[in-house]
Amino acid sequence: MIGTRLGPYEIVAPTGPGGTGEMYRARDTRLGREVAIKVGPSGHHR
Repeated sequence: MIGTRLGPYEIVAPTGPGGTGEMYRARDTRLGREVAIKVGPSGHHR
């Protein structure tokens, strides 16, 4: 996922599991600052 863009956010590095998903360090390309992104699991529907 490193280098992947999610809207204005570019994934920089994984930070580890986040309970119900994965946590990543990302860069907000609009504001030029680092943020945390949580990506939920796919394929889990109720």
